[in-house]
Amino acid sequence: MNLRRYLKSFGFLFVAALALIGRPAFAMTRVALVMGNSNYQNVAALPNPDNDAAAFAATMTKAGFDVVDARHDLSAVEMRRALREFADKARKADIAVIYYAGHGIEVEGTNYLIPVDAVLERDTDVYDEALSLDRVLVAVEPAKQLRLVILDACRDNPFSKTMKKVGMRSIGRGLAKVEPTSPNTLIAYAAKAGSTAADGDSKNSPFTTALVRHIATPGLDLRKAFGFVRDDVLKVTNNRQEPYVYGSLGGEDVPLVPAKAAPPAPAPDPRADIRRDYELSLQLGTRAAWDTFLKSYPSGFYADLAKGQLDKIGAEEARLAATDKARVAADEKARLAADGARKAELAQASAKAKAAEDARIAAENAKQVEQAKVDAAERAREAAERAADTQASGSASVASNTQERSSVQPVAPAPSGATAPVPSTQQTASLSPPTEPVVKPALSAIEIAKSVQTELRRVGCYTGSVDGDWDKASRTSLEKFNRYADAKLNVRVASLDTLDAVKSKTARVCPLICRHGYKADGDACVKITCGEDKVLNDDNACVARKERKTPSVSREREHEERRPRRAGRGGRGGFEDELDVPPPAAAPRLPSRASVRPSSPQIVCGDHSCRQVRPGCHIEFRTTAQGGSAMGGGSNVEICN
Repeated sequence: MNLRRYLKSFGFLFVAALALIGRPAFAMTRVALVMGNSNYQNVAALPNPDNDAAAFAATMTKAGFDVVDARHDLSAVEMRRALREFADKARKADIAVIYYAGHGIEVEGTNYLIPVDAVLERDTDVYDEALSLDRVLVAVEPAKQLRLVILDACRDNPFSKTMKKVGMRSIGRGLAKVEPTSPNTLIAYAAKAGSTAADGDSKNSPFTTALVRHIATPGLDLRKAFGFVRDDVLKVTNNRQEPYVYGSLGGEDVPLVPAKAAPPAPAPDPRADIRRDYELSLQLGTRAAWDTFLKSYPSGFYADLAKGQLDKIGAEEARLAATDKARVAADEKARLAADGARKAELAQASAKAKAAEDARIAAENAKQVEQAKVDAAERAREAAERAADTQASGSASVASNTQERSSVQPVAPAPSGATAPVPSTQQTASLSPPTEPVVKPALSAIEIAKSVQTELRRVGCYTGSVDGDWDKASRTSLEKFNRYADAKLNVRVASLDTLDAVKSKTARVCPLICRHGYKADGDACVKITCGEDKVLNDDNACVARKERKTPSVSREREHEERRPRRAGRGGRGGFEDELDVPPPAAAPRLPSRASVRPSSPQIVCGDHSCRQVRPGCHIEFRTTAQGGSAMGGGSNVEICN
């Protein structure tokens, strides 16, 4: 046997083993008989039983029952035949369920199910025309583990108005209480013994509506499921109808539908730890993180990837150093040009600046090469990890699907002499779980800020220090870049997108602004030199020098003659050049109140003029309240006796 055939046989055995492991040790057989009687021949038809029976049959089919025998509008003969045939199926089953919806009656403490062709003229006719509940219990008796009878038949007796009583037999309301004699047997009534059930206003009765909602819940114990049914019916009917369950079960949970088996745990990935540590180092993105990773994992696939990340970091550090040298050289060239250095010194500075710029471009190219290598390696890593995840999930899917098929569709026992069927080895396609995106920052936040500051300095938008501190000056410089480059970058934080956007500009973006006395010459400010007969004005322009003219003697004398002089203390004789123009006459002034003194004759002043005090009168001061002037709070007034 060659290697290929060996691997093929091994793969077949592996899948078959998974199928056997996933298959439960014991698969239960479940059968159900569903009967619904609506179209009664001798009384009014019932609207809901056919719909209720169809809904319950669909629920059992969806739950994976092996046999669901649904029958409608059965006569007495058909009901007996259906029970007899179902008893044969129950002998081979672990769980047997009978559901009946239609009319039922209680006579002398015994419950009866009424076929659609029943004729009940006398109360004794029930023994011949109907089927007792005991006959139904005989049909489920052979089941091995669970026997369940569900009756949605607690309706009013439709024959009570026409049926004659023979003897003293009692006919109760609804169905009578019953106690099963066989263990692990439950009998569920739509309404408590002695009460009736309502059909409701919808397509199905309140009892069946709640029943199909809860009874087939995987892993839910039957007693708890019927408890939920009771709560729902009480709520819908405003506590007028209470379902009830008679019988008992053991201490273990007995679900009608087994709980879904948990999928087998995937085999542990031997490289899960190294993969987790690699992704953590990738998120940090620092030299120290990768050095620590390589100390723990010095060789292998992930170690090679880590070395590539270190090469990329080294290329970025070299690029930053070259960019800084280029900036220093450019600043030195600009300083020499501004100071008017000699031509030889300026040429030497220009050569150094060009060499530094060439080194920066080379470092930038080297960094891009290393970045491309790392990106390619990361794509290969992600593809390999996706393939490994798909393979692992595919193996788990085979086991899970096999186990689910075994639990829902049990294998019927093969007839004697027949060969057991071989489990199918066809695998079901399964999508691998989505991989979380891996964050791959190449630089720390400080390094990104330094790089952005360096690039903003290169394009002429930043003049501060390259220190990684994204302060107000850095944000202002990025705002200038947005204005002149017509960009919309976020100025609050330095990001990789911002760095890429600024790097894409190969020429100066922000215009060069020089102080007074200097002008822009390329990327440097050059001092403005004017000729001998010109001077620099406020607009940084050289204009012709204006000569100051000395005033002539005649103009000075004329100016002195026109200028008036003050009179000295000695009158006109004190100054020789006093003007002959007479001084203007002084304007007449009214004497103020303070200047008028109370001498003889006395003077009294009003608001507009002053006059002498009349004979026989004198002056006294009066406040405003005493009759004086309102101005100043009072005044002198003339008092005459």
